[in-house]
Amino acid sequence: MSFVVSSGRLAVTGAGVTPGYAAMPLPVAPWEYETIWRTQPQVRTVIGFIARNVAQLGIHVFRRISDTDRERLTGHPLAQLLAEPLPKLTQYRFVERLVADLALYDDAYGIKLKLNGQLRILPVPPTLIRPAEGNWIGPKYYETPGGREFGPDEVVHIHGYDPQNLVCGSSPIESLRELLLESSESAKQRAAMWRGGARMTGVLKRPMDAPEWSRDEKRRFREMWRSFTSGGGAEGGTPILEDGMEYVPVAFNPEQAQYIEARKLTREEVSAAYFIPPPLIGILDHATYSNIKEQHAHLYQDTLGPWLVMLEQEIGAQILPDLPDNRDVYAEFNIASKLRGSFEEQAAAASTATGRPWMTVNETRARNNLPAVEDGDSLIVPMNVTEGGLASPRDTAPDSAEAVPKARGLPRLKSGRPSEIGTFIAERKALETSLTGFTERQADRLLAAAGAKDDSMPDLLELWAAGHDDRLAQLQALLADHGYRLAQVGGWEVLDTWNPEAENWSAEVMLAWVLAAAETHAEQHEEAGRKAVAAVQEEGGDGWREALQTAAAAWGTAAAARALTASTELRSFGSHDAAGASGLVKKIWRTGGKNPRASHKAQDGEAVSLDDVFSNGLRWPGDGKGRTEELVNCNCTLDYAKEG
Repeated sequence: MSFVVSSGRLAVTGAGVTPGYAAMPLPVAPWEYETIWRTQPQVRTVIGFIARNVAQLGIHVFRRISDTDRERLTGHPLAQLLAEPLPKLTQYRFVERLVADLALYDDAYGIKLKLNGQLRILPVPPTLIRPAEGNWIGPKYYETPGGREFGPDEVVHIHGYDPQNLVCGSSPIESLRELLLESSESAKQRAAMWRGGARMTGVLKRPMDAPEWSRDEKRRFREMWRSFTSGGGAEGGTPILEDGMEYVPVAFNPEQAQYIEARKLTREEVSAAYFIPPPLIGILDHATYSNIKEQHAHLYQDTLGPWLVMLEQEIGAQILPDLPDNRDVYAEFNIASKLRGSFEEQAAAASTATGRPWMTVNETRARNNLPAVEDGDSLIVPMNVTEGGLASPRDTAPDSAEAVPKARGLPRLKSGRPSEIGTFIAERKALETSLTGFTERQADRLLAAAGAKDDSMPDLLELWAAGHDDRLAQLQALLADHGYRLAQVGGWEVLDTWNPEAENWSAEVMLAWVLAAAETHAEQHEEAGRKAVAAVQEEGGDGWREALQTAAAAWGTAAAARALTASTELRSFGSHDAAGASGLVKKIWRTGGKNPRASHKAQDGEAVSLDDVFSNGLRWPGDGKGRTEELVNCNCTLDYAKEG
């Protein structure tokens, strides 16, 4: 096949190509895409996952100065447009809608508007606009249900691949339509089953030698049997069969029908259609903390990478030409922040790359919200770098296999267990002592600052806020230090029994979670103190000093309770992480303490799969995602098993 380019009219030349073009009709049977999104949780989960992860990245605008240099543009018209595509429409919502439309329809539309002399973009649902006439290369115009027509230069149209034309995309939902239809029909069947009292359907067999029934006897038995079906009034009861009758089921029960497996399979198929690793959307059958961490990196490379490149190039091709001063300007998603390693990995790479320490003491303290210290603005260079002839201060570091863990240095025994890790009771007591002592010192400082004023009550909240940043940073460091040890205690309680060599397990994998938990507990403890001070401030009166002392004492008491709650959570998390790495599949709740709450006492011995939650909604004792009344002062523990 050959094309002849004549007068720029490629669209009307070539074998089988005609000027006419019929717009792609949206499929309407059995469902429209919008209905599928609203009714199919698997589709909504996957599309929402893609749209939200792309939208939260943020878009930066740059001008290319050279092959090795560029300049960030914050005041450029493109940066302003992307920051607020319409009045009161945020960049997040704009990108989320574009990506969701692309994922659902494989088409996304926006109409270019001029508001007060500034270019704006109005997102339009694909059901309200479509290309019309033209040819297989491009439409003549875009039409809307109201009869309004827009020229191609007035519309931003981003679409994927369609084998028949260059004008629109072909939704992935089409390839999933039959699978989703099957899932929907299964849901209807389940609903019907529950409406019928969750009974299996079947037939009644009556022996051939049974006495013949009269018409009245048949009617009596039929009415009795109907009373046990839906709406009969005796649902859930036990019918009495007569004359040796036998009930024979003729349908699958819920276990045989494998409803859970079918729903999981549907979600896996939908995630595969969008190239998403199953663990990232909640399918945790083969997930571990290690491979989830790796898949998180793959998310922004293999899964979302093509989406980001497409959107960046479409912005450059369809939006940037309408703006002034666009030479060498381009937009780029801020993906670098997501692909960076952990803080330790970044610090090690920077140190190796520069050949010497690269931050001053005060720069490090500023990152941790701590005040500057005297003589802290100069670099401290190790002697081995200046005199030993080494290229990097890391050259004398031990091998990774022999390196001490993060937080406190803990030498490791041959079996792998750090020799200085104490028992749970000892480590919990150490955290309680440290946190209570810290709290009492901070309370004393507040009392001293308030007492330094005259007899009138000072602004207590202002005094509190003055030390907020420093307190919070120290709290996080304290909780992370003890928390890492407690998580290892929980881990080794499982490993000592099931996996003494700690195969497939590393304590360092838990560090990110421990740091996040420390941050949460620090913020909650700080907020508890602030609320106590705020209550004194609001009450006022001549007795404010005594009230402040009472509030300080109550904050110290709360520190002891928080230490117990945090210790239980960290121990449970550590054991759960080690259990997953050791191939254990069941976890069993063991109620502890002298006076356990009723809900915990009732579920003593309850067993669930490792990735499931217990009947009180917790993944483990002290689970920070649970309700507060289920967590405080909890002394429960977990046991594990290899088989269900």
